[in-house]
Amino acid sequence: MNTKPLAIVILAAGKGTRMQSPLPKVLHSLAGRPMIGWLLETVQALAPEKVIVVIGPDMPELEAAVQPFQTVVQKDRNGTAGAVKCALPLLEGFEGDVLVLLGDTPLVSLTTLKNLTAQHAGLSVLSVILPDPCGYGRIVRGHHGVQIIEEKDASAQERMICEVNTGVFCIDGKRIKGWIEQVDNKNVQGEYYITDLPKIAQGEGTGTHVYSTHDFCEVRGCNTLADLAMLEQTLQNRLRKQAMEAGVRILDPSSVYLWHDTQIAPGVVIEPSVFFGPGVVVESGVHIKAFSHIEGAHIKAGASVGPFARIRPETQIGAGARIGNFVEVKKSSIGAGAKINHLAYVGDTIMGADVNFSCGAITVNYDGFNKHQTVIGDGAMIGSNVSLVAPVTVGQGAFVAAGSTITETVPADSLSIERGSTRIIQGWSAKNRGIKAARKK
Repeated sequence: MNTKPLAIVILAAGKGTRMQSPLPKVLHSLAGRPMIGWLLETVQALAPEKVIVVIGPDMPELEAAVQPFQTVVQKDRNGTAGAVKCALPLLEGFEGDVLVLLGDTPLVSLTTLKNLTAQHAGLSVLSVILPDPCGYGRIVRGHHGVQIIEEKDASAQERMICEVNTGVFCIDGKRIKGWIEQVDNKNVQGEYYITDLPKIAQGEGTGTHVYSTHDFCEVRGCNTLADLAMLEQTLQNRLRKQAMEAGVRILDPSSVYLWHDTQIAPGVVIEPSVFFGPGVVVESGVHIKAFSHIEGAHIKAGASVGPFARIRPETQIGAGARIGNFVEVKKSSIGAGAKINHLAYVGDTIMGADVNFSCGAITVNYDGFNKHQTVIGDGAMIGSNVSLVAPVTVGQGAFVAAGSTITETVPADSLSIERGSTRIIQGWSAKNRGIKAARKK
């Protein structure tokens, strides 16, 4: 096992013009987190002595995003070896191994990196075998050792090789400077390729070790939004698998979307087509029903949410509470055992335990300028089609009759009714039909 100190160099200077976005490529998000954030999390588990991110000259937002790690600017985007060369001053005196990674290949696994570095002796490269290797540099094995030939420079025979370079290298820190300085740009692209290193190392009597992963998904790169979607699919599969292995039942995994910080306890059941946004915590025994959208919420044990529910940020759903179909809850605390079963809106509300909030009821929290709070006491009954015009308080155990618009405090245990008086005009409907029918003639 390799016990040498480790430094990480992440190449992230590419603009990603094919992404059709002004955002630096590696800042495009996967599960709500910049793709480079996933890679940085992985490499930290390797306990490196230093991490260096090579960025472009016009990327202040990327420099900020990778803090507290060191950055160095590649002023001339002249290839991967040129990018590594920019990092050499920060590696001065470092005698361990240098692991070079691509910032737009964010899902390489910790296990793979450990295996690559553990078997390292001078120079190692990570490869994968693809049924369709188009676009990738080929791993060419011969009597004189290993070489990597970029596709644009490869012969027809070399292009038939299916083992390809993934862009991940582990290099002896004592020799990296001398090797990188020997790389030239005598190729079709006129760039300085890090893939020239095996040939250079071989010339000095050092062979190249090739470690191959069998999982292309972990070494898939990202150049287009279509590539980004494929990476998202790979990551979502990982996150869902981790959740299920931890005891979460997901009925249709392919239709459930998780955020990078989603916390779901064992014993939770998730039905199809559920979206988890940022900041969601779900405790044990919760049932999330189909077509629900949840973000910024804490759902306590035994609660039920959905189907077709929307839970917005700064919401807490109490233990055993029931949030039903076509219910929206925003910036509210819902007490234990409360029931909001269908067709309701609750915003900026403190709702007590065991409240029944009936069909069509709403809290009217916005006056056109400011948001106001509604407080509903334990055990209150809010009838169908009630409008609670905030700021307003409904006391514990109070009953608000259906169809009421409440603008004043409702005392505890009282009944509040606000309706216009009913007026009945006998025979009016029949007379009206006669008038309308006569007009049609």
